[in-house]
Amino acid sequence: MPPDLDVVIVTYNSVHVIGDLLDSLPAALDGLICDVVVVDNGSADGTAELVAARGDCRVVRSANVGYAGGINRGVRKAGSADAILILNPDVRLGARSVRPLLAALREPNVGIVVPQVQSPLGGLELSLRREPTLLRAAGLTRTGLAALSEYVTRPADYAGPRVVDWALGAVLLMSRKCYDCLGGWDESYFLYSEETDLCLRARDMGLLTRYEPRSLVVHIGGQSGRDRRTHVMQIVNRVRLYRRRHGVLAAWAYYWLTVASEFSWLLRGHRQSWSAVVALLGPSRRPPELACGDRLLPR
Repeated sequence: MPPDLDVVIVTYNSVHVIGDLLDSLPAALDGLICDVVVVDNGSADGTAELVAARGDCRVVRSANVGYAGGINRGVRKAGSADAILILNPDVRLGARSVRPLLAALREPNVGIVVPQVQSPLGGLELSLRREPTLLRAAGLTRTGLAALSEYVTRPADYAGPRVVDWALGAVLLMSRKCYDCLGGWDESYFLYSEETDLCLRARDMGLLTRYEPRSLVVHIGGQSGRDRRTHVMQIVNRVRLYRRRHGVLAAWAYYWLTVASEFSWLLRGHRQSWSAVVALLGPSRRPPELACGDRLLPR
């Protein structure tokens, strides 16, 4: 029988978490048929070997081509199901959590569906986001005002289904139609902002991102090796994303607001922000994977 969905997981030194995710799949699928592909981005901790020894998935060994690059390789290696479930290795799917996502994906004009994300202790994770704007780049998230905060922070906004601008991509179901229309995920981001770009480009084409709280997943978090280098990628890619969607003058304003915001975080003791400031002001200091070290305003 053809699969109901393809499942693509991208790993990088994930030996301590990938087994639990794969173990959670059968109960989450609740009888659905799927093709599970794990793309290992050059792990050095035995992740690929652990996955290859299992009989419930296939492993694709790859150099570290970034998160979006890994997803695209996984989709190419998977079947041709109408739905594609993208998973981080550090999530656990709740029992019967996939069927509500599939049901939401069948609604008119929906191209992407995301679940409710919880912490290991059962608390709500703020996984929903608003589109980046100049006001939201000013670093005033703590106000909780929608005009000033990219984060959706009100618990009431997570209580029922809704359309959102974008959401964190730890668990994301998208239609094959959406994937094909977008030409896949944009690999130029390498790490961070790729799901923002995906959801906003889908919306540009009339395909919405829908939040479905009947589907519950647990995000372990802190498993992706966050350090100064990855923080730089996160901040630089935010500017790149905004530049690609707006004019030059607005992009320069966003750039300088981001620099100011990172300086403010530095003054509050966030040491990684110094690396971000250095990379924003010195293009040659940006990670080479981003390929944007040739100009001050990254593109």
